[in-house]
Amino acid sequence: MSLKRVVLIPLIFAAHISLAQSRIYVNEYLNIGVGARGLAMGGAQSASSADAYSGYWNTAGLVHIKEQLQVGAMHAEYFSGNAKYDFVTLAMPTKDKKRALGISLLRFATDDIPYTIDYVQPDGSFDESKLKSISAGDYAFLISYAQQLKLFKNPQIKTSIGGNAKIVFRNIGSMASAWGAGADLALQAQYKKWYWGVTAKDITTTYTTWTFNLSEKEKEVFGKTGNEIPVKSFEVMNPRFILGAGYSFFKPENKIHLLAEINTDLTTDGKRSSLIKSKSVSIDPRLGLELDYKKTIFLRAGVCNIQSVLDDADSTQQKKYTIFQPSMGIGLKFSPIVVDYAYTSLQTQSNPLFSHIVSLRIDIANMATKAKKTED
Repeated sequence: MSLKRVVLIPLIFAAHISLAQSRIYVNEYLNIGVGARGLAMGGAQSASSADAYSGYWNTAGLVHIKEQLQVGAMHAEYFSGNAKYDFVTLAMPTKDKKRALGISLLRFATDDIPYTIDYVQPDGSFDESKLKSISAGDYAFLISYAQQLKLFKNPQIKTSIGGNAKIVFRNIGSMASAWGAGADLALQAQYKKWYWGVTAKDITTTYTTWTFNLSEKEKEVFGKTGNEIPVKSFEVMNPRFILGAGYSFFKPENKIHLLAEINTDLTTDGKRSSLIKSKSVSIDPRLGLELDYKKTIFLRAGVCNIQSVLDDADSTQQKKYTIFQPSMGIGLKFSPIVVDYAYTSLQTQSNPLFSHIVSLRIDIANMATKAKKTED
């Protein structure tokens, strides 16, 4: 085992303990995004999301599923493979096709972290038998519901509403764990070539309560290293509102289509490093493009996390320049399977941490239909 991985445990443990305080910037793993399509488009999905991944982006989009069942899965790795990010979702419409149900599971975790508390012996030697591994993981379980609405007399204006009930779980080995619960609410509307979406995440405010189960040896180490021994704490996740609008530039019967979507994330938990910010509300715009040929081959690009920052080369600290987080990707649809790929970063282009994301979607009904046709 490399020294790098041995040193990793105190760093990660310290980071998680710092989160275990009464604070508001929490559960950021829930805002990374899921699915290679959405991540390739910079997270601009609230207006156009219309498949099983809508359980995350905009629950109202689940009503657009026509198959009996859609299954989606995503895997990504960050920080040179140390952090694993996985998402699985299932969604299905009701018999009348006016409602839809879905469940999703999200996991962002670092596994096989060396637990070195008993590794170094009193004489300074190393006992390999005492070296253990733990995991530090963040989990979210979503139960989704959506249904069509008739808000307008014009039948060309299609509207839908949806919501999530979610349970949040976090743990650091056997030392600490946290539980939380919250709810999301979403709306979508379509009119000809226009798409609109509104997503209100954590509309009820999500509270996460931490409990700690430190052994006497762990408490002793905390004391010797000058760390406070935590007892119990909680985190508060304030509401986040996402407003989206999209436009399709070509007629549906065309072989080539181009969709452009812009989203604005309005956070209510204080001043963030976003393009527009105040003491109480910050606004983060996202822009995504999707070009497709016969709804079979897709090319995507997006930008998000746009910030105006000071130029370090300017000694007067007056000049600013704009940085952003870029992304791009492709998609292939071979009915009933859709495979999407995204190349994106967790940070801005000034200091990128690019990762490869692959996601899959399977339309179960299509498979059954093909099998029946083959038998006939």
